[in-house]
Amino acid sequence: MLKIDKVSASIAGITVLRGIETEFKAGQLLAVVGRNGAGKTTLLRAIMGLLPLSSGTVSIDGQDLLRIPGHRRTEFGIGYAPEDRVMFPTFTVEENLRLPCEVLGLPESEIDVRLARVLEVVPQLGEMLPRSGAALSGGQGKMAALGRALMAGTRLVLLDEPFQGLAPVLANQYAEALRRLHHLAPELCIVVTESNRSLLRDLPDATLTLERGELVTDV
Repeated sequence: MLKIDKVSASIAGITVLRGIETEFKAGQLLAVVGRNGAGKTTLLRAIMGLLPLSSGTVSIDGQDLLRIPGHRRTEFGIGYAPEDRVMFPTFTVEENLRLPCEVLGLPESEIDVRLARVLEVVPQLGEMLPRSGAALSGGQGKMAALGRALMAGTRLVLLDEPFQGLAPVLANQYAEALRRLHHLAPELCIVVTESNRSLLRDLPDATLTLERGELVTDV
């Protein structure tokens, strides 16, 4: 589905990714693990078009994403939850969730269907919907960011360090949400980055390890 071919990228003149080659397949729950600074966030940002590549290509079903501006990549069914969540504080949680679909110009009926699916996957969000984005705790914000990524991500969902900083109860809820998602949407590709491999438990179908910007297949 999504193919990453010989991708290299630099930040402030420092090479962060070095010739990454891999493929994210439909129906896969994939973990990308590595120490802080290994390039996990940079890899997801490169896929989303948030930083330029030094070389290589990123494509989805043969469509060159490098020709697509970053703000339009959600049109390919890609959802993204950055590590820092980025909730709009003056919006309610429901408004934050609906926003990606509204930007895509989806009809209200389709947005309602997607929101219902999100609440099935992450039922904890139901009581949060009327709250301000500014009223969420860090852990609640990560749950909301997952929901927002799912609103756009009908084919591929990229989750950057979702377990970092979560209290054990919320970490369990997040893991259960991913299991439900994997069951309810078996065609969806879910990619989770994480510095602490143990936090992922038995979630991933496969694991890739980043070491100094180079990707190594673990499993």
